[in-house]
Amino acid sequence: MTTQGKIAIITGANRGLGRSTALRLAEDGVDLIITYRSHSDEADAVVDAAAGLGRTAFALQLDTGALESFDRFTDDVRRVLKDGWGRESFDFLVNNAGGALMAPFAETTPEGFDELMNVHFRGVYFLTQGLVPLIADGGRIVNVSTGLTRFTGHGASAYASMKGAVEVLTRYLAKELGPRGITVNTIAPGPVATDFAGGFIRDNEQVRAQLDSQTALGRVGEPEDIGGVVAAVLSQHTGWITGQRIEASGGTLL
Repeated sequence: MTTQGKIAIITGANRGLGRSTALRLAEDGVDLIITYRSHSDEADAVVDAAAGLGRTAFALQLDTGALESFDRFTDDVRRVLKDGWGRESFDFLVNNAGGALMAPFAETTPEGFDELMNVHFRGVYFLTQGLVPLIADGGRIVNVSTGLTRFTGHGASAYASMKGAVEVLTRYLAKELGPRGITVNTIAPGPVATDFAGGFIRDNEQVRAQLDSQTALGRVGEPEDIGGVVAAVLSQHTGWITGQRIEASGGTLL
């Protein structure tokens, strides 16, 4: 299974890790359907960059926390697949979209908890459920988790719990979709310098220096580090890996 000529759906790919993943896959010859919740201009820039690499790409609006919109989105995917490629299926699904809502356990509100649940777990669960019939046999799913399911960080109890649920879901999906030859794995990034949580790591030199010192490779990650790992898991050489949590943290808190 080569990646040349494959089609990937990547949620939340207008910026950050999703953008890096999309462009890395485009370099490997993968065509794209990317999603964005807002900032359509950023999504258009990713589409243009993919076109510059010789790939076909489309951007679709999607709020992964709004489950009532998933049927419409699935219909949009069917239309784009038919119009753009003359196909009824795609090959790779990368569940990347998400956001931060950090608060200590004692200060986490039911509203904040539910917001995280809708985006990071219910959204992943039911969006994948709706798209699985469109994934080609032999396809692949990558769910993006976090290193915070292994080590702890201030204010991340709810966020990390949702990602822990995704990691369990990954194993169940790997078992249930295995008869179709579909692999399902989790990528768990460590600290990465993006605009996540308001650029808390990227823009705070003191925080960044502290995290650098806790990493075996001596620095926090960059978006390109994670995009490369996702692309590697989707490559032709990793088809015998499924149901696994793969941490990409540069050796954080070993």
